[in-house]
Amino acid sequence: MSSQVEVPELGAGGLARFAWRQLTSMRTALILLMLLGVAAIPGSLVPQRSQNPMAVRQYFIDDPQLARWIDRFSGFEVYSSPWFSAIYILLFISLIGCVLPRSVEHFKAMRAVPPATPKNLSRMEFFTSFDGDKSQFDKGAAWLKRKRFRIRYEVGAVSAEKGYLRETGNLLFHLSLILILIGVSVGSLFGMRGEAIVNKGERFISVPTSYDTLSFGKLVDEDVIDPFIVEVEDFQAKYDPITNAPRDYTATVRVTNPGEENSEVKTLKVNSPLTFGNTRVYLQANGYAPIVTVRDTAGFVVFQGPVTFLPQDGNLKSIGSIKVPDARPQLGFVASFLPTYARSAVDGGISLFPEALDPRLLFSIWEGDLGLDSGIPQSVYRIDTSEMSRIALSSLKPGETFNFSAGSITFETFVPWINLQIVNDPGKEYALYGAIAAILGLLASLFGRRRRIWIRITPSGVVEVAGLAKNGAPGLEEEIASLTAHMRDEK
Repeated sequence: MSSQVEVPELGAGGLARFAWRQLTSMRTALILLMLLGVAAIPGSLVPQRSQNPMAVRQYFIDDPQLARWIDRFSGFEVYSSPWFSAIYILLFISLIGCVLPRSVEHFKAMRAVPPATPKNLSRMEFFTSFDGDKSQFDKGAAWLKRKRFRIRYEVGAVSAEKGYLRETGNLLFHLSLILILIGVSVGSLFGMRGEAIVNKGERFISVPTSYDTLSFGKLVDEDVIDPFIVEVEDFQAKYDPITNAPRDYTATVRVTNPGEENSEVKTLKVNSPLTFGNTRVYLQANGYAPIVTVRDTAGFVVFQGPVTFLPQDGNLKSIGSIKVPDARPQLGFVASFLPTYARSAVDGGISLFPEALDPRLLFSIWEGDLGLDSGIPQSVYRIDTSEMSRIALSSLKPGETFNFSAGSITFETFVPWINLQIVNDPGKEYALYGAIAAILGLLASLFGRRRRIWIRITPSGVVEVAGLAKNGAPGLEEEIASLTAHMRDEK
């Protein structure tokens, strides 16, 4: 005859409670935190559509099949993808469900009296005993109270406890993580972020069409943009002559605040942003914009003005393109700007120093269809030369002119440009306060020492002292030695 063990069914309610306990455990929170970090890695390896749409388009050109699979799994939009949001939300719920109940229990424990004195103190840590009387017992209780222990008086015994700061710091650290998550969530839902390159002598007007890149939170639109005007009057960059490393970037700008007619001259530095309402404007990067004039064979100007070039290294060797769609045939100049020109047997033209000590514009001239009417977005810094033919190759110093079969190009001069990063992040204060609280909580949990000390006097006049340190926290032996020395009037 066989016997069967019946396993009770949990039911929907039991399964829900089990799932909730698993989700709100500290182990699950740590796993989700690790998964969040791992999930963020693809966003740094694969270009994101909101930040670099041209690079994403290039992915589809180079390997369409791979790009379609990446896009299918939201690889080009990692931080707004459903799977990344799911990890984020589960971590948020897990931390709240784990930390808040622990905080309530910890608050109750802090207000509760210490546990009763054990019957056998000799089994506790650093037990010591000596012959004494009631006065020595009272001196020990007074010493513990003076050292800010919480005291529980019993008949012939005292139970004392101290060191809840450790657990308080631990809980503060995890509560701070929740605050940081709230700050990041508020910023991603209600914030905006944009960038704009502004040449020296030009001005930037904060309207959507003036931004080079612009992204909004999921719950806001163009109304979140604060209107203001920034005009770049001057820019000075200082570099170390030995290492070529930047020492200081300083931009002198004229700003006009929203609703005001009068402008004000201010200084903009890397760590000193401008503030307009809830928006901050940061100085992020800098480079050079050569000013060129292109004429056709009849001498008419078909292009004139500054062209922004993108730096490629620490010495500000920069690349750019000059597109002249009004020329017949259309012209394109694939160019490099070298602030301090030199020649290398391996790399050709290079720059030896970031400052423009010996500037040179190197370029190749192409004629044909620039592809501007194809409907396919193009980078302003590159030219698709697949439908064009090269007709010349040369270099110019400021003030020089190069003549070619379809006209001429004059390198007039150059101006510096700065990249402005415009950020409206309403959640940054929550994240900042959360980070500060997390550091304080971590310090408290590292240096806090939870311990208990008991004193008992027996009917025969023997004073017993013992303690117990949670998690083996150091210092308890010295503390008990100091207590017993005080009780026995030992110096």
